[in-house]
Amino acid sequence: MSTRAASHAGSWYSASATTLSDELKEWLQGVGPSIEGVGEVPQPGARVIIAPHAGYAYSGPAAAWAYRSLDLSQAKRVFLLGPSHHKYLTGCALSKHVKYATPLGNLQLDLDTTSELRSTGKFDDMSTSTDEAEHSLEMHLPYIYHMLSKSFQSQSLPPLIPILVGSTSAATEKAYGSLLSSYLTDPSNVFVVSSDFCHWGSRFSYTYYVPDSAKHVKDGRSLGKREAPEDPPIFQSIARVDKAAMQAVESGKHDEFLTNLRDTGNTVCGRHPIGVIMAAIEELKQQGKLDQGRGLFRFVRYERSGEVEEARDSSVSYASAFAVLGE
Repeated sequence: MSTRAASHAGSWYSASATTLSDELKEWLQGVGPSIEGVGEVPQPGARVIIAPHAGYAYSGPAAAWAYRSLDLSQAKRVFLLGPSHHKYLTGCALSKHVKYATPLGNLQLDLDTTSELRSTGKFDDMSTSTDEAEHSLEMHLPYIYHMLSKSFQSQSLPPLIPILVGSTSAATEKAYGSLLSSYLTDPSNVFVVSSDFCHWGSRFSYTYYVPDSAKHVKDGRSLGKREAPEDPPIFQSIARVDKAAMQAVESGKHDEFLTNLRDTGNTVCGRHPIGVIMAAIEELKQQGKLDQGRGLFRFVRYERSGEVEEARDSSVSYASAFAVLGE
């Protein structure tokens, strides 16, 4: 009965169950019972979210907006899709573990669904070292455990299906999206998509800047190390680039999102899991299995780790969104 260790506890987030629980409660309460322009949360039928995965000191509060929007009322299992930071993959991989540990308690993995996915021959297996090195999945586990434990007894929490998504091509994302689309139709399935947004700065090899005079975000350029433009300040340019990517996600068009990324080079680290889930939703629309207006993401929070003013500085962006599939 193998259990994946909570390898980032004590560094990326608190290893203390009490401290961690208090922080999650505080961040979730900070969102409030409703979101302006959205209404009461959770949103009925909001079974898919996008949320960040940085250290909780940076992205914990931003992630709360996605998790407050999430509808778990019918949940029987949770799919968790995250990008691979340490293992090069051209497809997707599954965990070989039975449980995932968190300081709050263990999450059971859905072995039947994982076996079903594995039987397609389309998935690799993660080694334990790859599994435990990857933070994009782990950073969501405390939130998932906390949210589920509010609705279910700890002995019967809905199980987890972690999926590590590699550097997938557009065609590969559509193929995995088609494969996962049937699971999206089941109202008892919830999907969490893990992604930070722009990683800006020379340490990320990305210093893209869009001046106020540019009509389109694709009309930008890379900054030199000593530049500090003010028209606009760099942090405002970062926000413009990020919001163009967010609008492309909100369009519901997988190809539009991919075009935006090609135009700007935006370093959205979860671009591939986002692409897979967008392709899955598009597949359902093409099959006529989604009502009009359903399945469109709506971003409800955007933050950055800092406000960059000089090219030698850096920041990472965090965004939270939800999509309603049906009530």
